[in-house]
Amino acid sequence: MKLVVGLGNPGSKYEGTRHNVGYQVLEELVQRGGGPRKKKAFQGEVAEITAQGERILLLWPHTFMNRSGASVLEARDFYKIETPHILIVCDDFNLPLAKLRIRATGSSGGQKGIADIIRVLGTEDVPRMRVGIGAIPDHWEGADYVLGKFTRQEAPIVADAMSKAAEAVESWATRGMQQCMNQYN
Repeated sequence: MKLVVGLGNPGSKYEGTRHNVGYQVLEELVQRGGGPRKKKAFQGEVAEITAQGERILLLWPHTFMNRSGASVLEARDFYKIETPHILIVCDDFNLPLAKLRIRATGSSGGQKGIADIIRVLGTEDVPRMRVGIGAIPDHWEGADYVLGKFTRQEAPIVADAMSKAAEAVESWATRGMQQCMNQYN
């Protein structure tokens, strides 16, 4: 089994915000997987899908972005999933809008959700997919920008990015990290 964690913040206040692209990618995967019902577990919600015979557990932590590690740890330990079989999906304002960056290891790069997961799991060797949300405009505060919604002009670009990111997750789960990076980076 593979575990895919979409980072975001719970609640309607945060739906559709730049910081919740991890949640949005998981929603795209649910739609592709025939719409399995979510259930509450591991301080969040989970749903299970299958891609080319590979079982994938989707996890939406409800611990808020900066405390995502506790949720990931519970799911990992319950299913005894090895760290290379966990993929974290999150936003990144250091990437252009809709650009994907997939890595098998590395620092948090300032992303507080990944930083907490690294801290709790005790390793930087956690695969991750960053989805570009564009640079913070000069006149914005970082928190306001990431918690803001995409513009009407950005919406179709983001929708395409969610579809591409979902394809990349399926590729990672079924064909491995190297092929996924080769195709989607």
